[in-house]
Order: sequence, then structure tokens, then C-alpha cells
Amino acid sequence: MGGEPMSVKRPNILLLMSDQQRYDSMGCYGADWVTTSNIDRLAAEGVLFESCTVNNPVCTPSRASMWTGKHLPGHGVYKLHDILPDDEVLFSRRLRDAGYRTALFGKLHVSGRLHEEAHRHPNDGFDVYEWCLESCISMDSPFNGYTRWLREQDRDFHDRLVREGRKLLHVPRKYHLTHWAAERTIDYLRSYDGGSPFFCMMSVFDPHNPYEDYPEEMLDLVDRNRIPEPVFDEAVDTRRPFAVRREQDHSYLGSRERFTAEDYRRMRLGYYASIALIDVEVGRVLETLEEQGLAENTIVIYLSDHGDLLGDHGLVVKGATLYDPCVKVPLVIRWPGHMEGGRRERGLVQPHDLAATLLAAAGYTPEQLAALMPEALDLRNGTHEQAVCCYRNTGINDEGVYWDPPLHVTMLRDRRHKLIFYHGDPAAGRPAEGELFDMTNDPLEMSNLWEDPEHATVRARLTGRLVDWLQGQELLRGARGGEALPAASQRLVNALK
Repeated sequence: MGGEPMSVKRPNILLLMSDQQRYDSMGCYGADWVTTSNIDRLAAEGVLFESCTVNNPVCTPSRASMWTGKHLPGHGVYKLHDILPDDEVLFSRRLRDAGYRTALFGKLHVSGRLHEEAHRHPNDGFDVYEWCLESCISMDSPFNGYTRWLREQDRDFHDRLVREGRKLLHVPRKYHLTHWAAERTIDYLRSYDGGSPFFCMMSVFDPHNPYEDYPEEMLDLVDRNRIPEPVFDEAVDTRRPFAVRREQDHSYLGSRERFTAEDYRRMRLGYYASIALIDVEVGRVLETLEEQGLAENTIVIYLSDHGDLLGDHGLVVKGATLYDPCVKVPLVIRWPGHMEGGRRERGLVQPHDLAATLLAAAGYTPEQLAALMPEALDLRNGTHEQAVCCYRNTGINDEGVYWDPPLHVTMLRDRRHKLIFYHGDPAAGRPAEGELFDMTNDPLEMSNLWEDPEHATVRARLTGRLVDWLQGQELLRGARGGEALPAASQRLVNALK
């Protein structure tokens, strides 16, 4: 339970979460080719975090970190299909323990999809659990709220989605998963009768691939002629590390050789049309919050779980490629009276900080949070000196399986530089490789300074910090079986006589 006196009125919490949305994809982050007026207004009234780095670039480990307030070694979810251990606790459970009513509408994904479609996590903590991973996935799951709703709305369209799956393009807005999530969130807000505070999550699948399920009218909110072309330099590309080249040739969408310039343009157009839809639906939710008189005492968060390269660096989607379009995501928090409106925070933050921030708002004390999630920050009180992102053979290739040989990558960045360490494979005789970027002077990550003598000191410093972080993670977890220390009278004397 939290330590705040119950006489203090605790805020409601509304978490709006997208899937696979890179940081530079909305007007408030500089993307003036797509209309995102509702989220832009949220950012103008709250705090926009310019440097939010995910803990992992793939859904399951990233979301497990956000929900538990821990880095990957803390919760044990390293790969796409891993299962979050039963003894881990989501912050939604901790909020419920503190007296909050809790609701989920949409995607959770703290465990692999085949497990999650059949099992709820014992510590998810949701009173209302209307789960949906993706519109056409796990449609027979007993937890799938979208499928039940769609069947009630239009049985014929439901049956068509069952038949066509991801081949069904341009889903009408009234049947779209993003619209459903907003509808159910609006219903929840309208039914709220005061009393105990609420935590409600609206979690959508967009703008995740496939990129052409958006309602066609959303194209009116995108200026296709202004969407940037992918960032790519052939001379730079020839020197990319082994893991990057593997992703280029065998990403789960296929080899880059199959994609034309027009393919990238179509991909990007659909991506931004999907974001435009998110913004429209978020606008409806925020309007309902105002209409119900709840806005002044509700923390509203907008966040994504990882990004999408969309052709940058000759890469698509996400994976063992820890460049900013993949690992940097939007994060906006509006908390009237507690976080200064209109501020842009440049300091380093990570999604696992959200757990500590929201639990602190619910009344958990700093001492309690230090014991539960010692690496997470209350974002009202500061930012990190460094951010770390780990890839542990997390994703899949074009055959739908994990990489063989495995790919392991760790990224550490401070306020100016980013180091990406590609762990070697001794069994295969493959050495470790690295990339080092000056993010102030080279934000597009085109000039690798790893071998630059003038940056040898920076490389050594960040490599040392990375080793220290890895060791610290090991020590932070302690012995798995506990310990049995001998009392003074039981200690053995081993000194030589």
C-alpha cells in the first residue's frame, strides 16, 4: 500500500499507449506532415520528454519493463515469446492494492502472445480486462474484448476479418481496433462515479505493421508530399556491424532487396495515416475527460513501446538495430498542478520510470519505491545520467524464428554520446563490434566514431560504464535462493597457524 495519507485526494490516471511509434512522428516532435492536434495540445499542456529511450526495441520485453519498473534482468523477459514470471507484479496491481479501480482496453503483451491469449498474469491487477493484442490475432481468446464488440457491431465484418486477417486493408473507422479502444475508454470514463480513483489504459496496435489497415479518410490528415524519405548513405551502410547487416537482409518483413523507394513511401504513408487515426480517437477520449469534469485531477500519459525504422539505415521495423528511430519514443505527461505545463524535458528517461512516477502519485513512499524498483525514477524529481537498452536475441527473422547464431546488443547513451556494443560470438569466431555517435552533432547517426582516435577516451568511458551497469544488474538481483549467514559463534577460523 502507498504511504500517502488517505485524506489527500489522489489523481486518476489515464494511460494512452501506441505500438511501434517512433519519437519523430507527431507535430509536437517536429512531424508537421501529419495532423496530430490533440496530442500536440496535450503536450502543450503537459511535459514533453525529448529523450525517452526504451529498455528493449521489441514489444514484450519493453512492455514488461514499463509495467514492472525494472530493466530486463529484473523481470526476466528477454525475447518476444518469453513469459513474465508469475511472481512479478505489474504496477496496475500495486495501484489496485492502493485502492484504485483499474481497467485495460487493448494490448498488454508482457508475455508471448500464445501464452497471453490463454492466461492472464496473476498480478496484472485489472478489475476490467478487455484485452486485444491485434485485431485479427487470438480472436478466439476468452479475454478478447475487441472480438466480442465487433461481433455485436457487425457479424458479417467480423467474419470477414476472421477470413482475411492481415490481408484486410483500410478497415472502416467504426470497426477499427483503435476506435474500439477509444469507445470502451469513453464508456469507462462516463460510467465513473467518483469515490476511489481510477487507472485506465487505452492501448492500441497502431501504427504497427501491417501499415495499410487505416481508414482511407485518414489520408486527408497526412501531407504525403512532405513525408521525409528514409535516411540512408551507401558509403556509411557498407560499414555497418554484422547484426545490422543480418537485419537488413533477413528482417521479419523480408530482405531490403525486396523494397523499392515506392514501397518505403507507401509504408510511411500508412504509418502516418494510422497515427492520424490515433490522434482523432485520443481527442475524443480527452474531450470526454473534460466533459465529465475529470481532467483537472487526472494524470494523462501518452507513450509507445518502441519505434520503427521505416527504411532509415536500410532497415525496416525493429530489432537488433538500436538507432533512435527504433529505440526513442514519444512520452508526454500532463498532470495539472504537479508538472509544469508546456515544458520540454531534454534529460534522459525510460519507460520503466513510469511505474515509479505513477505509484508515487498514488501514495507509495520513496522508501517503498526504492525497495520495489530501485532503478526507476519519479519523473517529477529528475532524469537519468544514462539510458540503457538491451537486445538479447529478442526478435525474429524472415523465417519467423529467433536468430541463429544469436544476436546480442547493448546500447548505453549519456546526454551527448551513444555507444552501441554488438557482443561477439566466440563459438563462431565473430568478434565484438561497436558504434559510437555524437548525438549533438550527428543526430541521424551517420558517422560512426568507434575507431576515431579523437574519441577513444569517450569510447573507453562509455564502455566502462556499460560494463559497470551489466555488473550492477547482476549484483542488484542478489542470490536467487537467499542466504544463511553464520552467527559469530558459528564462523570457521581458516587462518593458517
